[in-house]
Amino acid sequence: MKRYLFALLCVAFTTVSMSQEVRYGVRGALNVSNLDFDPSPAITNIHRNGFAFGGFVDYEFSEDVSLLTELQWSAEGGKNETIRADYLKLPVQLRFSLSDRFTLGAGPQLALKTWKDSDGFATFVFSGVAGVEYMITDELFVDTRFYYGFSNILDKDLTDTKAKNHVIQFGFGIKI
Repeated sequence: MKRYLFALLCVAFTTVSMSQEVRYGVRGALNVSNLDFDPSPAITNIHRNGFAFGGFVDYEFSEDVSLLTELQWSAEGGKNETIRADYLKLPVQLRFSLSDRFTLGAGPQLALKTWKDSDGFATFVFSGVAGVEYMITDELFVDTRFYYGFSNILDKDLTDTKAKNHVIQFGFGIKI
């Protein structure tokens, strides 16, 4: 029964996706990220300025509703070398058009760390993402996103300290 339900959902999603417009593109962004620790660490925690880049697919379900999926590399964490974190991220946003130029979106995000295993950071982290996009032309856009970390980015087997990542991104992209 589960297989039939899964197959039905796949066919329905594919049919809906194929009948609507699909847009692809690339996006780059400047990051301002920081870590919230519990309890506070002995090291000084200053925000890190970094960058992010990636590609996306935007599935339009209707003129006002779309689903944006993106594969993105992002430099995050704190300014101190020992608390820097780089991720391969998969944000997914359900987006709503407010006008021809403005779009709001929100959704979940999974992230995979992109550095060596024995550094004290967790391999997978989960966060939420919310953003606003402004279309400059039919292809060029600017956006701002806020990522709020839900999971501890530190390996719980190595430390009792917990840290959550928070990031503000200022992006620029092109839809193809």
